[in-house]
Amino acid sequence: MNVEELREYCLTKKGVTEEFPFDANTLVFKVMGKMFALVSLERLPPQCNLKCDPERAVELREEYDGTIIPGYHMSKTHWNTLFLENLPAKLILELVDHSYELVVAGLTKKLQQELQNMGGD
Repeated sequence: MNVEELREYCLTKKGVTEEFPFDANTLVFKVMGKMFALVSLERLPPQCNLKCDPERAVELREEYDGTIIPGYHMSKTHWNTLFLENLPAKLILELVDHSYELVVAGLTKKLQQELQNMGGD
């Protein structure tokens, strides 16, 4: 999977915006203003940071040793870095969904209601 395919998938999710809050090379996807995915546009090989349940994060790092690592420049407990070219697209999309759902679950009830009322997916 490449960065553009990942971007297109993230943007299909309800309430998602994309921006460059840190620098011109780090694309950040947010749901209702909260980050769920970060993609460096210049790092090679292409990689993405995704939020992950802490226990599952450790399991994924063990199973995909060297291809899923603790989050680069992020909380190592709650974020993983995925090397996109070396992982099955189905797994990447599943982990994007997981990250999105974790962030949505952490939103205030008011923001969750706003998101629900948006329509779409």
